[in-house]
Amino acid sequence: MRVTTVIIGAGHAGLAMSRCLAERSIDHVVLERGEVANSWKTERWDSLRLLTPNWQSRLPGFGYEGDDPDGFRDMAETIAFIERYAEVISAPIETQTTVTSVRSVDGGYEVATDRGTWRARTVVIAVVGASATGTQIAAEAHRSGRPVTVSVGEHVRVPRVYRGLDIKWWMDRCGVLDEHYTEYDNLERVRNLPSPQLAGSDDRHTVDLNSLTDVGVKLIGRMAGLQDGRAQFSGSLPNLCTLADLKMNRLLDRIDEWATDNGLDESAEPPHRFEPTRFEAAPPLGMTLTSGEIRTIIWATGFRPDYSWLDVPVFDRKGRIRHDGGVAEAPGMYLMGIPFLRRRKSSLIDGA
Repeated sequence: MRVTTVIIGAGHAGLAMSRCLAERSIDHVVLERGEVANSWKTERWDSLRLLTPNWQSRLPGFGYEGDDPDGFRDMAETIAFIERYAEVISAPIETQTTVTSVRSVDGGYEVATDRGTWRARTVVIAVVGASATGTQIAAEAHRSGRPVTVSVGEHVRVPRVYRGLDIKWWMDRCGVLDEHYTEYDNLERVRNLPSPQLAGSDDRHTVDLNSLTDVGVKLIGRMAGLQDGRAQFSGSLPNLCTLADLKMNRLLDRIDEWATDNGLDESAEPPHRFEPTRFEAAPPLGMTLTSGEIRTIIWATGFRPDYSWLDVPVFDRKGRIRHDGGVAEAPGMYLMGIPFLRRRKSSLIDGA
C-alpha cells in the first residue's frame, strides 16, 4: 500500500496532523495500535480530569462547543471529544494496527504493521507527553483514608486561580504558552521540566505541596536508591521547593506586568503572593520498606517512549529522536506531541 504520509498514532496530535494534511490535499493514513484516543482509554486512571479548562481544548478546525468553558473535562468527556474530532475531520484511520518497524527505503519509508506494509514519502510520529499525576494521586489516596508520603523531585508550582482568573487564562493571554523553542539556550532542560502541579476540579482549588501537607500528607526528598529493604532519599527537598517558589513568583510578576500594560488592573483582583512551600527543616533521608508501614508504592515519574520499532538512525545517546522543532534529522520524518516541540504548549491539546 502506498501513500504520501503515514501518521503513527490517533491521539489528538495525530488527528491534528491529519486535519492539516487533508486541508492541503495530501493523501495520508493514520495508523493506531488500538482505538482512537487509545492512551486516554487504557493508560489513565478513571478519576483523572484535564488540568486545562474546556475552552483550551482547541484543535485545528475544532474546539469546545459546550456551556461550561471554564470547567474541566473528565476522562469520558475527553475521550468523547477526541473521538468526535476524528469523526468531524473524517480522518483516514486504521485502528487495531500495530506498527512493528519503520525503515528508510528508496527515498522514503517502509512502515510494517501487523496488518500489512505501507510505503510513504514521509512519516509523522505522533506521541504524547507526560502529565502531572503525583500530587493528584496523593490527594486522592489520602482522601480514601490511607496515610500518604510523597517523595518530591523537581516540580513546577503554580496556583489554579490568580487574581480571580484561571492561571491558564493568564498564561495563554500573556504569551507564556506560545514561547518558542528558539528563545531558550538550554532547550534540553526546558523540555525535561515536569508539567505543573495543577488539577481540574469544580471548585478550582489549588493542588500543591502545601495543600497536601494541610491534610496530613508527609513530604520527603527524591528517592535516591534502595538498599537492604531501606529506601534512601535526597536531601534536596528544601532547595527544590524554594526553587519552585521562585519560579512561580517570576511567572506571577510577568502576569502582573502584562495586566498593567494591558489595562486589566482595575477589572482583575489585586496582585498577591502565596505562602512559601512548607517542609521539614531536616526531612528524613531514609525509610524502611520491610516493616509493613509502607504497603504500596506508586511511581509517578513520567515515561520514555518505546521506539524499538523505529529502524532509522535518528537517536541521541539517551535514545531520544534528534529533531529541530519536530523536524527529525532523517528527511521526511516528523514528530508531534512531545513537550516543547516548538512552543511551551506543544504537548497540550491546545498545542497540537
